[in-house]
Amino acid sequence: MADDPLTIELSMAELREIAGYAVACAQPALAIFERARPHDPRPRAAIDAAQAFADGAKRTKVIRDHAWAAHRAYQEARDAGQAAASDVARAAVAAASAAFLHPLAKATQVLHILGPAAHAARAFELDAGDDHEVGAAYIEKSRALAGPVVISVLVRYPLAPGGRGRVGELVRELDASLRRPLSH
Repeated sequence: MADDPLTIELSMAELREIAGYAVACAQPALAIFERARPHDPRPRAAIDAAQAFADGAKRTKVIRDHAWAAHRAYQEARDAGQAAASDVARAAVAAASAAFLHPLAKATQVLHILGPAAHAARAFELDAGDDHEVGAAYIEKSRALAGPVVISVLVRYPLAPGGRGRVGELVRELDASLRRPLSH
C-alpha cells in the first residue's frame, strides 16, 4: 500500500488534527445558520461529532449520519433561499467528513481538508452582502489556524481542483497560501 503512488499514508492522529482544524474553521459560522434556522440543530450536531472525534472519540457511523443530516439541512436552507445558512451547513458537512479523509492522492480530497474554511468564508461573505473582502479575511484567519500537521497532510495531496465557483476560489486561495511557506 505504501508503494502505491496513488495512496497517501495517514495516521489516526493526523486525521484527528484535520478534523480539529475543520471544526475550528466551520464552527464560527454556526451563528449565521442558527440565526436563519434557529430550530435546526443538524449542522451543530455534525460539528460536535467531528469535534468529539478530534478529541479522541472513535470514528463511527454516527459522524457520517450527522454529516448526512447536515447535508439535508444545507439542501433545505438552499431551497428556502437562505444562501449564507446553506453554506454554513455545507461547512458542517465538510467538517464531519474530514474524519473520513481518504488516503487517495486526488485533488478532490483537498476539499475535505479546506472545504470547511471555504464554505464558512463564503457564508460570512454572503451574510455581509456578498463582500469578498470578508471572505478573504476569513481565509486568512483559517490559514493562521492550520498547524504543522494540517499543512504536512495537505501537501501530500495534489493542488486543490479547479471549478466549484466562489467556494472553489476560496479553497484554492487557502490551498496556495498554506503551501507557499513550504515551496521557498
